[in-house]
Amino acid sequence: MSDLKQDFFRYVCQTSPEPMALEIVCAEGPYLITRDGRRYLDLLAGIGVANIGHGREEVQRAIAEQSQAYLHPMVYGEVIMEPQVRYARRLADVLPGEIDVIYFINSGAEAVEGALKTARKFTGRQKLFSFDHAYHGDTFGALSCQSEPLYRRPYEPVVPEIHVLRWNDVGDLERIDCDTAGVILEPVQGEGGVRIPDAGFMEALRERCTEVGALLIFDEVMTGFGRTGRMFALEHWPVAPDIVVMAKALGGGLPLGAFAGPRPVMQCLSTDPPLAHVTTFGGNPVSCAAGLAALEILQKEHLPARAKTIGEALLSLLQSLCQEFAFLKTARGLGCLLALEFHRAEDCQKFTRLCMQNGIILGWTLFRDDVIRLAPPLILQETELQLLDRLFRQVCRDIAKHRAP
Repeated sequence: MSDLKQDFFRYVCQTSPEPMALEIVCAEGPYLITRDGRRYLDLLAGIGVANIGHGREEVQRAIAEQSQAYLHPMVYGEVIMEPQVRYARRLADVLPGEIDVIYFINSGAEAVEGALKTARKFTGRQKLFSFDHAYHGDTFGALSCQSEPLYRRPYEPVVPEIHVLRWNDVGDLERIDCDTAGVILEPVQGEGGVRIPDAGFMEALRERCTEVGALLIFDEVMTGFGRTGRMFALEHWPVAPDIVVMAKALGGGLPLGAFAGPRPVMQCLSTDPPLAHVTTFGGNPVSCAAGLAALEILQKEHLPARAKTIGEALLSLLQSLCQEFAFLKTARGLGCLLALEFHRAEDCQKFTRLCMQNGIILGWTLFRDDVIRLAPPLILQETELQLLDRLFRQVCRDIAKHRAP
């Protein structure tokens, strides 16, 4: 074991008993390269961050230029930083509906916290709703929005007045009442196993929130920036958001989150009291410069449309595997956010392990150990798709050959 790997296990807090522990020395396109020279095809895109791929020169150049000008001149909101203002304007152009005011923060979980606080402050109400199998982050407010006891129980009691609705259940939406400040949801649930809602459900949710005056908050942390074949996943349905939460691909590879809404909603953070929500590092100018460069690549290369094409090819491959191998249950997806579901969790884990041995990085989801999530960079080429066809079939044959009845 190298000295660096020993120090990794000795000094870096581990969040799982068996981390991948790949020693990364370089990343380019859809690949991660380790010290021993192996190339790994990253089908998780750095957990949804590298939508445009790794190592883009345009992003690296933007980082270098801004870092030479200044890093952190003042607490967010007090001075004008050109990368931050330019990025906010561009985001307002691409965000759906009347969303035109951006509050930059450091991460997705912090953005969720800001959105929940804004919903309560703007409406003057306390009650919030999320959905079963939802994942919105690990800070206390975000954690309180998830119903799964495995990750929630060690930290209870959680934030009060946050309740859980049944996913894709129109009847349960009647619980949203005139005491509700807001409802938060992922347009496609990621850690819940890539669960895609019905169109009627999304429309009924929007209608109910409008009826009672509750804010509808879309968590686009995983699904935003082309991931599902649209710039934002909520655009697949005829619904307008009140608040949109963003992170992951937002920063072009650097830490950056944001929540955004129309001016009448967002201006509540400026008064009664002033500084009603603050951040020191949110909207860091280097992160904003990187994010703006990444957004320009995303638009110039039409990557949301590319995600649709790649996703259709991958879904077709996964569905053919399900027809051929009995231990596979089903496949589903929207753009480049896909799931392969197994009948047994042990087969799911074996598939992941064998793929890693063959240079493919993927993994199961937090709440479903029988589901593999694929969320690759949106730049995969035909050569990578052919590679995946060959290796996935090889792995499935190996599992079928040695699988106990």
